[in-house]
Amino acid sequence: MKNLIKFFSLLFIFSCNNMNTNPPIAKKIEKKLEIHNDLRVDNYYWLKERENPDVISYLEEENEYKESLLKSTNKFQETLFNEMKSRIKKDDSSVPYFLNDYWYITRYEKGKEYPIYTRRYMDIDSEEEILLDVNKLAKKYSYYQVSGISVSPDNKKLAFGVDTLSRRIYTIKVKDLATGEMYPDQINGVNSYTTWAADSKTMFYTGKDSQTLRSDKIFRHELGSEQDKDVLVYEETDETFSTFVYPSKSRDYIMIGSSSTMSNEYRFLSANTPIDSFSLIQKRERGLEYSPSHVGDEFFILTNQDKSTNFKLVKTPISSPNKSNWIDVIPHRENVLIEDVDFFNDFMVIAERIDGLLKLRIMTWDGKEDYYLAQDSQLDYQNDTYSSSIGYNPNFNTNLLRYNFTSLTTPNTVIDYNINTKEEKVIKQQEVIGGSFSSSNYTSERIFANGHDGVQIPISIVRHVKTDLTPNTPILQYGYGSYGYTRDASFSSIRLSLLDRGFVFAIAHVRGGEYLGRPWYENGRMLNKKNTFRDFISCSEFLIKNNFTSKEHLYAEGGSAGGLLMGAIMNMAPELYNGIIAAVPFVDVLTTMLDETIPLTTGEWDEWGNPNDKEYYEYMKSYSPYDNIKEMEYPNTLVTTGLHDSQVQYWEPAKWVAKLRQYHKGDNLILLHTNMDTGHSGSSGRFEALKEVAMEFAFLFMLEGINK
Repeated sequence: MKNLIKFFSLLFIFSCNNMNTNPPIAKKIEKKLEIHNDLRVDNYYWLKERENPDVISYLEEENEYKESLLKSTNKFQETLFNEMKSRIKKDDSSVPYFLNDYWYITRYEKGKEYPIYTRRYMDIDSEEEILLDVNKLAKKYSYYQVSGISVSPDNKKLAFGVDTLSRRIYTIKVKDLATGEMYPDQINGVNSYTTWAADSKTMFYTGKDSQTLRSDKIFRHELGSEQDKDVLVYEETDETFSTFVYPSKSRDYIMIGSSSTMSNEYRFLSANTPIDSFSLIQKRERGLEYSPSHVGDEFFILTNQDKSTNFKLVKTPISSPNKSNWIDVIPHRENVLIEDVDFFNDFMVIAERIDGLLKLRIMTWDGKEDYYLAQDSQLDYQNDTYSSSIGYNPNFNTNLLRYNFTSLTTPNTVIDYNINTKEEKVIKQQEVIGGSFSSSNYTSERIFANGHDGVQIPISIVRHVKTDLTPNTPILQYGYGSYGYTRDASFSSIRLSLLDRGFVFAIAHVRGGEYLGRPWYENGRMLNKKNTFRDFISCSEFLIKNNFTSKEHLYAEGGSAGGLLMGAIMNMAPELYNGIIAAVPFVDVLTTMLDETIPLTTGEWDEWGNPNDKEYYEYMKSYSPYDNIKEMEYPNTLVTTGLHDSQVQYWEPAKWVAKLRQYHKGDNLILLHTNMDTGHSGSSGRFEALKEVAMEFAFLFMLEGINK
């Protein structure tokens, strides 16, 4: 009843603004979709016609409607934006790293949105050389993204990719660092990353299929030549695989990888002989995953060979690298997931996930030392809501390991660890400015919810010390749970705007990620996908049952595949949530996975299943958010998308909202926000994206009756 009164109060405010509060109603044009003797009727299929003026008009109407319903929060949104922006250091810079005689630093200047890439020769205090000032390049564009920064081995040339549409389709450009002029070379319609050969004139890059945007070809380019003269050195013909090219850490080899969700294949070529043919490491096998690293005369390979579900580390001679010669270095363990490995002249470091937490293990080549990094008292290792990871270590010949640490209450921290002295030095910790931030003002913990099948599901939560956990406490529960991606507990200065106003933030570590090892992922994909949704619901029920919050004050958020999660829980348990934020949500699972012309489709079949197979079709249909909308009351919902999204096409959330409006019963809000200038990752500027976050937060605060 209180919630209903709150809603009508808000509605009164909206009406006083003399704005149209009638939601847009998308027209229906029947589209019959039939496979496996099953007929689906999609009345909003027409919304995928990007060039249709009626589509653009509908999206604009939805934006106007959203603006009208949120107009009363505009000043608050501005306050939130400025507040979040004020916590970010305006003239910040990255931690310097040394590579090939230069110190590299990326910095930002006050009042500017984009990075400035710089370097200094030999000495960190030497004169700064500006490699690229993205602010100058981006002046004429509403969206401008630079990616794939790569300096040639002779230090004289800079290759980089530019995307001005936000569809992750890049143009590679090359800058002469001696003159400051651009080379005439422009490589269009490709991935952003360039790999240089040792001669500093030969470049390798990845081409994209013009329709599906699948990375399917590797080309060799000679500096100064036209793109149509580039040589195709590898083509990935299997539509379920994508390909990529990169340099080994040693820079001795050019590596080509081909990857699907569950299989890999790698080739290598000496960087000194770029016109030679690539050699195969190990022929692809269904279910065999591996990734190589070059060390001396060997490749060290992280692999799931021999049913090593949580992966093991092997080595093999470069002269004969196939799996018959793989020798175990670190064997498989049932309770330890090897996530990452890095190699140095005297030691290697292994990122191991144990009971959901990442630990960094040091092993020296002489076999004398094997230990986990000391849990220094200056870092909050004692709380189970931290994350640690191997940092960027481009040099092989060094006694320093750079790694990262963060927790729900500790800002992102970069540490250099001396392998010889065992000393740690904090190189940089994220500054939270513009207020009186102190980690001691916040508290975090990890708790466990009982899943529907008896499995214990971890939940990481953080709150202000003054916020008590009661049925009246608002909680924002976040989830993802796909592709084996783990959403670790980490710090966010943006999140403080929620915590300081009484919200609790909770991360549900649901199956589909790898938080509890590779089996945790396997039990949340393909024909086990519903475990992801049930786990999230179980976490919500736990929070409510234990009086951390109540149905009136519980909110959920997820983006992309996490948006699929949001759509599923809305159909399965809408009564548990007062509000939902679904960012760029993947919600029309069947239609997308049946359309091989859509970017990413074929490469996704190992994650969701191929619906051309009836068994997978029926299973996917049973949970696909768009196909399972029915007449009932849905929670207050804010859906966001970008018109140029190449990952989740804009029409999925647009269709979803249109259909939700058709079936939704009750007075809760259903809102769609389409950014007409951007794609999957939102705005390109450093601060511009915060405006959408401010809108999302204002939506939550409005539902809670918080207005300042």
